[in-house]
Parts: sequence; C-alpha cells; structure tokens
Amino acid sequence: MITVAEVERIAALEDAALRNLQITQCYAELSRRFSWRTGPSANWCTFATWASKQAGQTIRKEDLRQALEHLLTTAPATSQAAGDVASAAQQIGAKGDAEEIKTLIWQVVDPAAAIERASQAVGRGNLKVFAEIGAEFARFCADCLEDAAFDLDRIARFCEAQRPGEPPEGQRYLRQAFMHYYQSFFESDAKKRTELLLLANLEIGFHEQTRLQPEIAASLDAGYIDPRQIAPRLIGAIFPYLGLHIHAFLVFMRLLRGGPTLFDIAVDRLATAARSQLHQLITEHLMAISLPHGVQIRLGEDLNAPYPPLLQQITLLDLRSLLEQIDPTPDSPRGSGAVDWANLPDRLHFIVDLFRCYQESPDLFEPPFTPEQVTELEAGRIPAGPL
Repeated sequence: MITVAEVERIAALEDAALRNLQITQCYAELSRRFSWRTGPSANWCTFATWASKQAGQTIRKEDLRQALEHLLTTAPATSQAAGDVASAAQQIGAKGDAEEIKTLIWQVVDPAAAIERASQAVGRGNLKVFAEIGAEFARFCADCLEDAAFDLDRIARFCEAQRPGEPPEGQRYLRQAFMHYYQSFFESDAKKRTELLLLANLEIGFHEQTRLQPEIAASLDAGYIDPRQIAPRLIGAIFPYLGLHIHAFLVFMRLLRGGPTLFDIAVDRLATAARSQLHQLITEHLMAISLPHGVQIRLGEDLNAPYPPLLQQITLLDLRSLLEQIDPTPDSPRGSGAVDWANLPDRLHFIVDLFRCYQESPDLFEPPFTPEQVTELEAGRIPAGPL
C-alpha cells in the first residue's frame, strides 16, 4: 500500500527521469487502491497516471532534441534566416563559407538548451503536483478508504489538515473533493455516485491546473530566444579573434545609419523564425496524451468521444455549478480543444470534457508499465524498452 512516507521518498529523488517513472507507477497503484471503493469509475489518480507517463517523454527528452535540430536546420524560414545572418556576417568580414557560418549559428542558437528548459519545467510541475496531491491521496487511503459507515468526524478531521482558501496556495478544492469522494463511497444511487466522482475529479483538476500555471507557461515558453542575447554570442562565434572590433564597428554603423544594421536585422529575423519553430514543436510535443491501446489525444483538438450514459445529463447541483464556471460548452465536448495550453480557462475546458468522456473507461486502469519494468523501478533503476 502506498503511504505518505513512500510519496515523500519518491518526491525526494534527484534523478528527474527516475522520479517521474516512480511517480507514474505510484499514481497507478493509488488509482487501483482507490477503485476498491469507487468501482470502475476513474479517479483523479487514474488520469494522473497517463498524464505523468506522457510528461516523462518530455522529461527524458525522447526524440525531441533530434526532431527539433532537424526542423530548425531544414525548415525554409529558419534556414533562410540563418543564411541571411551568414551573408550579413560575410559582408562585414567573416571568414569561411556560408555553411560553415550556419553551423556556428546553430551552435549559438542551441536548440538543446530549449529542450532542457522544457524538460526541467515539466519535471518541476510533475513533482509539485505529486508531492501535494499524491500525499493527500495516500493519507486519505490510510485514514478513510476502509470506513464501513459514513463517519462525519473522521472525514472532517481529514479535511481540517488541508489549508483553507483558494488555489494556488489554499486547498479548499481539495477539501471539497475528498469530501465528495467519501460521500460517493456510501451513495447507493449509481448516477449520483458517478456524478460525485466526476465532481471530485474536477475539483482536484481545478486545483492542480491552477497550481501548475507557472510551470506550464515556462515549458511552453522554453523556446523563447532574445536577439539581444544571441547577437553578441554570434559575433563571438563567427569572429573569434575580432569580436570586440566587430561589436564596435556595428555600434558605429548603427549611429551612422540611424537604426539597425543589416546584421542586426538578420539576427532579429533568425530569432523570430527559430522562436516560432521551437514554440510550435514544443507545443505539439506537450499538447498530446497517450492512453492505453494506442489512443492518442491531441489537446488542441476537440474530443470526439461520447459522454458515458450516466454523465450525459448532469443533475447534481454542485457539479452543475462548477461546470457553469469552467465549461463554456455545456453537455457537449464541442470546442473542447485548447487553443492555448498556457491559458488556464482553455486548459480547464479541455480537462472537464476529458474527465467526463473517459471517466467510465476501464482501459484507463491498465498498468502503465510491464511487470518487468515495475521490478526495475522498485529496484531504483530506469527500465529498458519503451516507457
């Protein structure tokens, strides 16, 4: 059984890749444990298992660096922009042919650094959510999961340990969520029980996504390139022995022209083109989630799965009230695709429909790793093979 101490042990791991894999497995175990009381309906940990597994690909930088380097060097916009910088550099005395200079340019732009920033931001978010919500699920399983009868004092004591107030610092939505989970354990009406579980899942999702806003924004902004920062580095790389002289010459030419030089304009265009390509690829990589049996969900596209029968029409007043706040297209996944994943309302709209469409899907309870991989994780090693 997953304990708070086990959550704390995993959260303390320094290796972000290993930590993520153990977080994913821990979510899966908490999800299965929780389903002992909730039956086949997915709980928040069920969804978190697959979100964490997807995050692991970014944390491990799987295939992303190679794809990004290929895209930057072959895409027409960035290739032309790099060529313009090379040409402008040659006009002010750069030695070497254009291809040699372009190689130096890409070394300075350093797409690997953008991938590393995205990886670190996703890793911070993965840890931040697990250390808080994973610990609360472990505590709830220990304190309340096996109650044979509704015990108001027990669940009240559990909730009192959570901070009052709104997210990101307050835990009011966590308090409400675990109260609703607890109520569902003793609800005999199948529809009301299913709606209570969805309400609890969404309340935790609302808290989680509010807390994650800085990390999500940072991961999507990882490809930002400031031309003011790369221009002097480009000068140093292209003119290794004359950097100071070239810098002084460019200052003089700006004063003479009353504006930017051709080299400045070319660097600005390079930064803009590279930033656009970096943002596009990182966003596409982050805005996807893989579910069991090859189900691929693009976060920027509308969900096309139907609502399960018990969730097609919502009758629970508290759930209807929450949906009115965060779901702009009631009772339909239309428009659920998130145009901007860094935008909290866009993100919540997608998550509302994701949880609602897939809450009754038994496939989500499939293990994220093979038994052999779990054995390796338990031994503190990153398993071989696809993860």
